[in-house]
Formats: sequence, C-alpha cells, structure tokens
Amino acid sequence: MAAVRHSFFSQLVYGALNDTLHTSLNLFVLFLQHLFLCFVCSLFKPFPLFFLSFFSSFCFLLFFFFSRVQMGNLLKVLTCTELDQGPNFFLDFEHAQPTDAEREVWDQVDSVLQESESILSGLQSYKGAGQEIRDAIQNPNDLMHQERAWNSVCPLVIKLKTFYCFSVRLEKALYSLLTCLTCPPYTPMQHLEKEQALAKQFAEILHFTLRFDELKMRIPAIQNDFSYYRRTISRNRINNMNLDIESEVNNEMANRMSLFYAEATPMLKTLSTATTNFVTENKTLPLENTTDCLSTMASVCKVMLETPEYSSRFSSEDTLLFCMRVMVGVIILYDHVHPNGAFNKLSKIDMKGCIKVLKEQPIDNVEGLLNALKFTTKHLNDESTPKNIRAMLQ
Repeated sequence: MAAVRHSFFSQLVYGALNDTLHTSLNLFVLFLQHLFLCFVCSLFKPFPLFFLSFFSSFCFLLFFFFSRVQMGNLLKVLTCTELDQGPNFFLDFEHAQPTDAEREVWDQVDSVLQESESILSGLQSYKGAGQEIRDAIQNPNDLMHQERAWNSVCPLVIKLKTFYCFSVRLEKALYSLLTCLTCPPYTPMQHLEKEQALAKQFAEILHFTLRFDELKMRIPAIQNDFSYYRRTISRNRINNMNLDIESEVNNEMANRMSLFYAEATPMLKTLSTATTNFVTENKTLPLENTTDCLSTMASVCKVMLETPEYSSRFSSEDTLLFCMRVMVGVIILYDHVHPNGAFNKLSKIDMKGCIKVLKEQPIDNVEGLLNALKFTTKHLNDESTPKNIRAMLQ
C-alpha cells in the first residue's frame, strides 16, 4: 500500500512539473484507483487509517488543482492543449493609447518616433554620388571634377550624420522602454498587457529598425560616399585646408559614423548593443526579466499572426507585416542577449512555430525577415541548434 501511495504522489508531482492536460487526466484516474485501494485496505484495517489516507489524498489533489488554476492564469492558455500555450491577450498595435502612468515615458519616446518616417524617407531617397566620385578618381588633376564630387558628397554626409544621430536617440528611447517593461513587481507578461502603449512603442522601434536596415542593405553607395569623404578630408587636412564641414562632422563623429555604417544592419546592431548594455548595467535586475519580456513579445506576435480570431481584428494588412517584423526583431534581440540564444531547445521562444508562421506568408513579404534570422542572429549555427530549425532557414 505504501508503494502504491508513493507511486501516486511521485506521478502527481511529475504531472505538476510537466503541467499537461494528458498527465492531469491520468492523475485523476490514478487518484480514483488510489481511493479504491484505500477502501479495500479499510476492510482489513481500522476505519481511521482509511479516513486519514483519503483526507491526505484529497488535500493534495486540491493543492494540485489550485496550483494548476494559478499557473493557468499566469500562462493564459489559448487553446485546449497546453502544449500550444501562449499569452491570451491582444496587443493592440493599431489603437493602444497611454495611461496616466505611461504618459511621461510615452511622451519621451514619441518625440523620437515622430521623426522615424522622415528618416526612412530620407534614406529611401538617398541617391549617392557614385558618378561624381568616379569622375573625380579618373581625373585626379581636374579641379572641376574634384569640386563637383566634393560638393555632391558633403550634403550626403550631413544626411548620414542625421541618420546616425537618430540611432543614438533611438537607443536611449529603447533603454527607457526596457526599464519600464521589465521592472518589478510585475512580470513581463503583466507589463505588456497593462502597458500596451509602451509595448506598441517598443514594437514601433523594432519595426522601424528592420525597415531602416532593409533599405540600407540595398544602398551600397552609403559606404562608398562616406569612404570617399574620409579619404578626401584626410588629404585636405594634410594640405592644411580648412573645411567648413568639419564643424558639422568632426573626426570623432566621423569615426563613430564609420563604425555604424560598416555594419550590415546598423540599427539592429545599435538595439542589440543597447539591450546588452541594459542587462549589464542593471545588475540587480535578473536577466530573465529582460529575456522574458522579449520572448513574451515574440509569443504574443506569433499567436496573433496564427490565430484568425486575433489577426482578423487588424484593420490593415500592413499591421500583419508590422507584427511579423516585430516578432523577428525581438527574436534577434533575444538571441543576442540570452547566453544560450533563441534557437536552443531550452529557449522560451517557439522558433519552429515562428518560422512556420513566416513561411506561410507571401515570400515577397518575408524574404528579408527570413534573411535577418539567418544572417543577423548570433546562435543559429551553434551545435545546440536543432537540425530541423536550421533546415527551415536554408
């Protein structure tokens, strides 16, 4: 009898740890079997033994039931199978408005985000000075070609400085949002659900970042123009020529801009570094607060994309693409911040599900996002990454 009771409680604890519906049903059957055995034993032993055995089993079952209810409230299961669990709330990316508690940070971040569209428009219209630079290189002694190239490059460098300075402001905005969305006593899921306006701003930063980097990768003229600028200004400095542009872009600024534009995805690199610095500088804040914020955001986006009940609430198809970009952005940040990355089997992000959601979309909409997962993540090629995940991104 003791062995049966030990087996029962061992499996009950195992069921609580695994927390699956299948295990729970089995445990309920096992509980009934246990009561039956107790009843049989009571035929041969005094009544109090049966009563105590029944009472202990009943109390433990109640504990198990209420612990499951409490865990269910935290995880908020979307479907009838807990293996497919996800956050059961809709993140209103289209209409979320700040509460009084969010207002101060929201205003600070909004002042940055208001310029994001003009930054993207400026980048999209960037034409470069390729022809003028080629003419100047081919005619090194022709002063007219040299002046034409220089006069073409200087305004472009000022524009590139504007983009870079915006990345610095964006980094500070992200830091403010992470501070709000990860601070105790709320869990990351509670923060995202209660502070939807800030979560929306976090999403808008990621959306802007991926759009900026997609555009930048298609404009090789940026690096060519800036390289020509740096070579020319160094040569002129050697010749003791005073250049007005140096008051706008001094040597220190030029060095920082050079490092920024050397990255294939400079804005994403900025956010990754900012998130890593946030974790490093906030030593009293558990790493899980930050990584759980990112993984929860990824899960929310995945669930909204794959659940018609939620995706049908979007008034525009552009919001679906917005949601996909945000999902990819938080995955990349998670992969850079978490020691084991996003692709590990123990990762809190369902990478297989996220990639599947992307692959179900038109290829023109997601090709850049799939490439971002392939080429800008940190741990994809680790040995710990399951082969089927790698194969999905081939």
